[in-house]
Amino acid sequence: MAKDTEKLIRQLSLISYLMAERRPVTALEIRRDVEGYSGMNEDAFARRFYADRAELDSLGIQLTVDRPADGAAEQENYSLRPENFHLPAIEFTDDELAALQFALSLLDGEFAYAEPLRLALQQITWGRPSPLEAPDQRSLALGITASAGGHELSGRLAKIETAIFRHKTITFEYFTIARDEVGSRKVDPYHLLFRGGQFYLLGYCHDREAIRVFRLTRIQGKVAYATKAEHDFKRPDDFDPRSYAKRADWQFGEEQGVAEILVSERLAWQVERHFGRFGEIRKADSENEMLFTTPYASSRMVISFVLGLGEHARVAGPPELVTETEERIALIEQRHDGEPDIAAALPRSSSQDDESAEEEVDNRPDVAIRPERFARLVTLASILISAGRAGSTLQATDVCEQVQITREELAEDIAVLNVVNFGGGSYVLYAELADDGTIEVDPEPYADNFDRPARLLPVEAKALIAAIDLIGDHMPEGTLTSAREKIVAALGADPLEQGLQVADGGADDSQVARVVSKAISAGKMLKLDYYKPNEDEFTERVVEPYALVNGREGWYVASFDPERDDVRHFRLDRVRHASVSRKQFKRRPEVNPSADVEGWPKTGELPASNTATIWISPERARWAREESTVIEELADGSVLIETTYAGRDWLVREILKEAGDAAVIEPPAARKAVRSAVRKLRTAARA
Repeated sequence: MAKDTEKLIRQLSLISYLMAERRPVTALEIRRDVEGYSGMNEDAFARRFYADRAELDSLGIQLTVDRPADGAAEQENYSLRPENFHLPAIEFTDDELAALQFALSLLDGEFAYAEPLRLALQQITWGRPSPLEAPDQRSLALGITASAGGHELSGRLAKIETAIFRHKTITFEYFTIARDEVGSRKVDPYHLLFRGGQFYLLGYCHDREAIRVFRLTRIQGKVAYATKAEHDFKRPDDFDPRSYAKRADWQFGEEQGVAEILVSERLAWQVERHFGRFGEIRKADSENEMLFTTPYASSRMVISFVLGLGEHARVAGPPELVTETEERIALIEQRHDGEPDIAAALPRSSSQDDESAEEEVDNRPDVAIRPERFARLVTLASILISAGRAGSTLQATDVCEQVQITREELAEDIAVLNVVNFGGGSYVLYAELADDGTIEVDPEPYADNFDRPARLLPVEAKALIAAIDLIGDHMPEGTLTSAREKIVAALGADPLEQGLQVADGGADDSQVARVVSKAISAGKMLKLDYYKPNEDEFTERVVEPYALVNGREGWYVASFDPERDDVRHFRLDRVRHASVSRKQFKRRPEVNPSADVEGWPKTGELPASNTATIWISPERARWAREESTVIEELADGSVLIETTYAGRDWLVREILKEAGDAAVIEPPAARKAVRSAVRKLRTAARA
């Protein structure tokens, strides 16, 4: 029998024994009566029992230890309080249950934590109709699902997740994109962060003697444990992962100063609502402007943010940031003056096309995180016992689907549960998997200890809260928010502090999202005061809202616009004001709000008839290779990429945000449009 299987039998039997005895017991009694300990000598028992207690404690299952006054270890008594194993009952409303089911239906199959999420939902909805069978609300569609991103990345993610849980130091090779170099890293992994469609590792880097952030796609090769020890480190009590999730793009790294940005009143509402939490915004000395002050670590990134707002924003300080902004604007102008002047193209490697094809295969979506087998066994025990008590026969295919395991794994798990016992020959259950795929169960009298929901183990709790946070406030009002509050109250702590946090997309659109969700639920027309950056104008729209959709750039409402007689998507962070009309609308069966979810929401590339060739500077070429399709490598280290676009103004804004590190090569009209935009920036700066 494998060591891991022996350990699981010991741990489950220990829990069973302590719950059945309902009194403090001695180490001698445990060694004598609990399955798996009886054949050990005293030293081996002491080591195994200590290790099992420590692992159960890390799973949130704490044994109570009563020590005698003289402190003699051999006279310690052990017990397990019911509240330390069982999950308090959570009274969900029907709407909350439906929302939780809908979260799983949206994420199942792609979400990196989909499997522990299923187990978590089994536990928290105990005794209620299964949320896995609730009707589809069709009010939401997800382009960004926190997927593992492919076989290689999913394996990396799973290893790091386990290392965080077991407090194991890891080693790996890392590509530092800013310095264009690969080096070895030795890291104590503290936390995972999902932000902007990417997973990041937060941890103490031994090489730098400081906490660093590592993007998982830049880790190369194998992630390995640094030692064979049970645990290598203890995460500092003062480590707060939330501070990393609440930073703007320009705030990652060591603070360089505080930027002073003047914003016209025309867009001040947008900056205040979506970025105000990254600094302070107040009335400026000049008329019709607001002053936004924000700490920054990357001058280029904060300048990129300002240039993306066009003539409606300008850098006012500090002087060195003003100077760099002027230099970058001049560089944009210079690189769009006259005919393009670029280096010669390097000859294409014959293997490049093959490598691209391989990369496509390797990047298939793949679920990364499998729950601890302990969690699976506890859930499976409850399913089997419930069926045995009801006298019903289970189908193996149904159980495999419910717990997301193969038939072979089911057979192995049943074999383990059949030997878990309360001591003295009293077993938890006996189940038999027949050749025809049926499962018959005979639960023992004491099996009621497993006939109640067990506490969520760390990975289950993380999966549940991460799924809720990924969807956020974009469900019918209150359903997920209130469910989250109840879950955290039952757990006694917020699981986001235990190793995974989903960062918001930067745009704080929760207020608008609640109004949109209300309109969708009520089947009423939605009034939007909408800013169109391409035309720099506000427009009033009255639309039929069908669903909220997330994508690389934020959340959208998918709607039918009667005025345009077509489906339209409106970005929530561009909605200045939203309200629900009194007028009802009848859903159009031909409108499928999630039809596009596999396209531009995931890729960020809109279907368009226009294509531009963009030059990227040698300094930024590494980022372009990571994010875009490179069509030419040039002799000076720069690259050419292709970008599709529908509106020229959108393309111009993207070029401005590159802060001088990109230039349109063709079409000529787009080059001219960039020059025109630069003139507007200069005019606004002089005003």
